[in-house]
Amino acid sequence: MRSRPARPSGSHAFDTSFGATCIEPDRTRFRLWAPASRTAAVEIEGENRPAIPMTAVGDGWFEAVVPCGPGTLYRYRLDGDLAVPDPASRFQPGGVDGPSQVVDPAAYRWRHDTWRGRPWHETVLYELHIGACGGHASVERRLPEIAALGVTAIELMPVNTFPGARNWGYDGVLPFAPDPSYGRPEELKALIDAAHGLGLQVLLDVVYNHFGPQGNLLPRYAPAFFRADRQTAWGPAIDFSREQTSAFFIENALYWLDEFRFDGLRIDAAHAIDDDAWLRELARRVRAYAGDTRHVHLVLENERNAASLLGPGGFDAQWNDDFHNSAHVLLTGERDGYYRAYADAPLRHLARTLGEGFAYQGEPSPLHDGAPRGEPSAHLPPTAYVAFLQNHDQVGNRAFGERLRTLANEDAVRAATALLLLAPSIPLLFMGEEDGSTQPFQFFTDYRGALADAVREGRRREFAAFPAFTDAAHRDAIPDPNDIATFVRSTLHGSSDATTPDTDAWRRFYRSALTVRAALVTPNLPGARALGVDLLAGDGDPQALAARWRLGDGSTLTIALNLGAHDAVLPALPVGKIVFETPPRARDRLRDLRLPPRACIAWRDGEVNHDARQHRLNGQGRS
Repeated sequence: MRSRPARPSGSHAFDTSFGATCIEPDRTRFRLWAPASRTAAVEIEGENRPAIPMTAVGDGWFEAVVPCGPGTLYRYRLDGDLAVPDPASRFQPGGVDGPSQVVDPAAYRWRHDTWRGRPWHETVLYELHIGACGGHASVERRLPEIAALGVTAIELMPVNTFPGARNWGYDGVLPFAPDPSYGRPEELKALIDAAHGLGLQVLLDVVYNHFGPQGNLLPRYAPAFFRADRQTAWGPAIDFSREQTSAFFIENALYWLDEFRFDGLRIDAAHAIDDDAWLRELARRVRAYAGDTRHVHLVLENERNAASLLGPGGFDAQWNDDFHNSAHVLLTGERDGYYRAYADAPLRHLARTLGEGFAYQGEPSPLHDGAPRGEPSAHLPPTAYVAFLQNHDQVGNRAFGERLRTLANEDAVRAATALLLLAPSIPLLFMGEEDGSTQPFQFFTDYRGALADAVREGRRREFAAFPAFTDAAHRDAIPDPNDIATFVRSTLHGSSDATTPDTDAWRRFYRSALTVRAALVTPNLPGARALGVDLLAGDGDPQALAARWRLGDGSTLTIALNLGAHDAVLPALPVGKIVFETPPRARDRLRDLRLPPRACIAWRDGEVNHDARQHRLNGQGRS
């Protein structure tokens, strides 16, 4: 990385080893790693002047300082033939096939520059897709109502530049450039700035396991980015053992955290990275960057349930698919696909996630041909797990993108939601969930030609193994990801639209549960640990449990959940104060040791050690 002039107060610009850097108002340094190219030049778009040759400085690097400033459009010309965008482009106003643009990141003045984030245990996540919410400016306008729910962090699905005008973001090919369909980079910064002003953290979902299938030209001039011996489900695997490749992605992480002031990153499909040493190095570099000056959080999506990656100095938490999958089987009765691994004993699996984190901790998995999945996880705190009932994957990867509310009994969904919002794990909501939305969120792309056909037909073939889709006519009804109507169906209405009484009732439900969480659970999460989970007896096929946690203040939080259609039997009368119940008056049956159907009741009891709690909160430092 190179030095740059002193920055004005309130500005942030990360010095990368790659790409275009404004070193003076009218001078820009360009750096490109193109080890398979003999020559490289910078072509300035729209100017009638020859390409500016770049100097080969060794190890595949090319460099040039060019008299141009912010707003300049440019490409690289390799070996006099191949024209490519900058792989570290900060902005692509015309998309992946257009020129890159020189950006002066220090031009944006942050209004909330003193923001230092929030401790991880305070996090309540709200996942959203910028495009489906109308772009950066539209999301910024919605922030006050999101904060009013009791949410403390929004998590953005990937914003890197992708091919076409619409995409989930996981097919990105230019990982430093916010996609132009959402707005300009400074609009994304304004969104984050406004969130910080409301006390909201902002996390970003990043994809470091593959590049998208269209618009990625790196194999033409930097094939060393990729492994020759391995493919992921989405394309060639990335070679993190190579110094330049490792630096590219670590700098990308630091760039988002520094230049855009994101409060954390969610690493998509870490299991497909297949390099735990690199993941640990990424965490080390991020921790070194943040030091004690900011709360910066790292979250994994990791099918392998690698508990060894979680903890101090590593990753704060992992998305807990085990919680979702076991709860989903209980709520819907679905047993196909990855739900097969939970169908044998969904209540037992759910209980284990509440008591120990992962349901699979090295046991044979039906989804992995009986191979063991996961590592022991009971030693980790509850906050090492992000729990959810819906997210972009679990809704959007369904054939028709149905929301949970359309698949399960509504009272049971409320009961499960109460468990989600009050348990000591970190809860995540998916956009629209707080409204009780029944609007689908479907898989959408914007490809053309053969790739569009392959994506559409590949998705339909994927569902052919499901009993519900053995009929070809039913498969043909699966929405075409490239049809713009698929995207339109997935967009959320803005907050200015009229809300129904039903919507208001759902929002009140979420607000009330999160108010209880903020007052009684969140302050006592440092030092919290699980005490155990009991499966409750009852009539018919019992689907009930009671989970207990010792909170950091010495009190005990108990949550009793019944997702079944019959009463469940409690082993003893609750001791302490009931802090939440659904449905209303569910407590009336407790005198008979009965937990009503599709109900959730939470209570808190025990001596509260205020001195111990205050000591922990004063001495906790970063988290």
